[in-house]
Amino acid sequence: MPKAKDVMSCEVVYVTKDTPMVEAANLLVMNDITGIPVVDEEQRLVGIITEKDILDLYHVMQYANDRKVGSSMSREVVSFDVNDDLDDICMCLRDSYFRRVPITSEGRLVGVVSRRDLILHVLRTKRMHEDAWA
Repeated sequence: MPKAKDVMSCEVVYVTKDTPMVEAANLLVMNDITGIPVVDEEQRLVGIITEKDILDLYHVMQYANDRKVGSSMSREVVSFDVNDDLDDICMCLRDSYFRRVPITSEGRLVGVVSRRDLILHVLRTKRMHEDAWA
């Protein structure tokens, strides 16, 4: 059974609670992603900041340079361990509104699995099986 570590993206964009919201918004746009994991000094996952969190600031007109990620991030984060089965991650992403989940090892952020990562895995697996039968 494939595990999270088999398909996760290891180059993860992340921020800390002290990162300015403007910087987080720029990272979302520049990396074409919808959410960024928030970590502490030891790379432990402490939250996530999403497009929705940033839009909430716009709604109340408090999008200021001094506003930090820690004041608006979601603290309840769905994450998986590097050894969790892809089936579990797939069901989570299929049944949830979010598009990616952080992957941890001993509580530390080590990767991300997105819906696209899972789709690419399915296509690669299908191609490998087809090639084996050709």
